[in-house]
Amino acid sequence: MNAIPAASAPVLHAPRHVLRLSTGMPTSDGAGVKLTRLIGTPQQPPVDPFLMLDAFGTERPQDYIAGFPPHPHRGFETVTYMLKGRMRHRDNKGGEGLLVPGSVQWMTAGRGIVHSEMPEQVEGEMRGFQLWVNLPAKDKMRAPRYQDIGPEHLPVMQLDANGTALAHGAGLEAPVIDAPGAIAAVKVIAGAVAGVAGPVQAEATQPLFVDVVLAPNASLALPMAIGHQGFVHVFGGALRLAASGGEAEVRTGQLAVLSDGDHLALRASGEGARLIVVAGRPLREPVAWHGPFVMNTADEIREAIADFQAGRF
Repeated sequence: MNAIPAASAPVLHAPRHVLRLSTGMPTSDGAGVKLTRLIGTPQQPPVDPFLMLDAFGTERPQDYIAGFPPHPHRGFETVTYMLKGRMRHRDNKGGEGLLVPGSVQWMTAGRGIVHSEMPEQVEGEMRGFQLWVNLPAKDKMRAPRYQDIGPEHLPVMQLDANGTALAHGAGLEAPVIDAPGAIAAVKVIAGAVAGVAGPVQAEATQPLFVDVVLAPNASLALPMAIGHQGFVHVFGGALRLAASGGEAEVRTGQLAVLSDGDHLALRASGEGARLIVVAGRPLREPVAWHGPFVMNTADEIREAIADFQAGRF
């Protein structure tokens, strides 16, 4: 962990508040992997540009061991953030890699790819998230690509109550508060916190994706880009956020969709909190969505199905 020179925190004027609070829907995907769908349900539809968010987490091998055998994608990006466990991915373009605890894969399906995601373990805990991010029409038929990012390349910032960075490091499976005076540790996957940028590059949506740990009863103002749509998902402890007429408690397992604004005021419960904060520039384009294909028109969906069936992915 390296100390960094003090810098003044930005002046913030427009706090975000909770527009909608929801709890995920149990479901399964792949070859029967059990998960919780947090975005992409009747209770919580997509939050442009984010199409779907799944949380998976279990210590029961029978809930994950069958994995996600080969399946196609076209027209969007998938983001896998591993908290626990190991997952091997392979695709029909010759790509292969291993997701380990604390790592991220940001896959751009573009014009089409067929890949698999299979557990590289037969016992123990498997836990993480998969987020689907839409692509604009101009990028839907671009060449596929991967950004495989190990934890050693993901900065972790130690912040004080003013949001000032006290120190930073990398290589952590999970963010841990360990600097004197710090009340929060923030792992930066995409976007920037306290002037330090995450490694993910996604020009169209300019995303923010951070994993935040807050000390018990700590408060933190997290800057966010005005005009970007976003959400918070708490997966440890509890949090209080501004809401219409007061505050809303966001408990473990809940997701809060946020209003616009230049920052998010976080206040942890007495047990502290762990959460992801995600935001991005909305595309505001028509969405035609059929299973693993996300395009702009029904004709493009029919073309995607025909191309896949003809082996053109």
